[in-house]
Amino acid sequence: MAKVKTIGVDLAKNTFYLVALSATGKTVWRKKATRDRLLPFLAQKTGIVAMEGCSGAHHWARSLQELNIPVAILPAQHVKAYQRGQKNDFNDATAIAEAHLHGRIRATEVKTLAQQDLQSLFRVREQLLKEQTALINQVRGLLMEYGVTIPQGKRHFKRALPLVLEDATNGLTPPIRELLHRRYEVYQLLEQELDGYTKQIESLAKADEHCQWLMSIPGFGALVATAFSCWLGDGSQYRKGRQASSALGLVPKQHSTGGRTVLLGISKVGDKNLRALLVHGARAAARVMPGREDPLSQWFLRVKARRGHNIAVVALASKLARIGWSVVRQQTSYQKVQAAYA
Repeated sequence: MAKVKTIGVDLAKNTFYLVALSATGKTVWRKKATRDRLLPFLAQKTGIVAMEGCSGAHHWARSLQELNIPVAILPAQHVKAYQRGQKNDFNDATAIAEAHLHGRIRATEVKTLAQQDLQSLFRVREQLLKEQTALINQVRGLLMEYGVTIPQGKRHFKRALPLVLEDATNGLTPPIRELLHRRYEVYQLLEQELDGYTKQIESLAKADEHCQWLMSIPGFGALVATAFSCWLGDGSQYRKGRQASSALGLVPKQHSTGGRTVLLGISKVGDKNLRALLVHGARAAARVMPGREDPLSQWFLRVKARRGHNIAVVALASKLARIGWSVVRQQTSYQKVQAAYA
């Protein structure tokens, strides 16, 4: 029997499908295991265990690492290209094993419990932000049906809606006033909960050394630093900062053929929420750069003069991602990294 090189595991809630491949891609064995039998079964086998980055993947990866079993988590969108034949669990496991065996897909860093805690906080906070935005848009739409308009934006909504409810001359009926009052109470509850999550994230950032290094970078506040640290880990999965920037979709998308290089807008792959945070952080940093003499500010101003403000901000976000990777890998502050290259 051929020696097993990699074991593809198709994760599920209760029943897991496993396919083992040799170094030449030949199927050595195919098995099915229940949830309570998965770890004991894999503990008796050899080979690297590969799985998709889906729900529960990091939990199983940590459990396997505790048993000294090598493990790799692969991005699901890249595994899909290896799918052949009909859609079933064994074919899915085979695709995972082949994707890892091919060796072209960069494995995802296994998250620690602390990183998953942060990720959970961000996911809940992002969902609350969506709910809050949807509520504001709904209320603005309802008011327009009665000929009352409120400017866009959370700040305008928070200030204007109480005034609208107090105005007895705007033609709003008692039922709609009661409905809008209830909607405003829900908005206030969402805002209080969001403030609580934000303060918790800021507290965690102060206690984390990686976040402290990252917060020394222009544009990196507590939210950006914690999100970036949670996503990056120790940065060892990337050889250089440009790879980290590319993984976040902050480099130009290429569409080249026949020796002719065509670069388009940014690729927008990877974590869109972290990418948005980096761009917002870059926009905030850009506001204070005019008049400064440091190399980063001067570089930004040159790009802005040549390509315009918005393109320069996105370019700055890409550079900040590279700087963030360098700071984490060197385990030092931005100022010390600057001094090293001065």
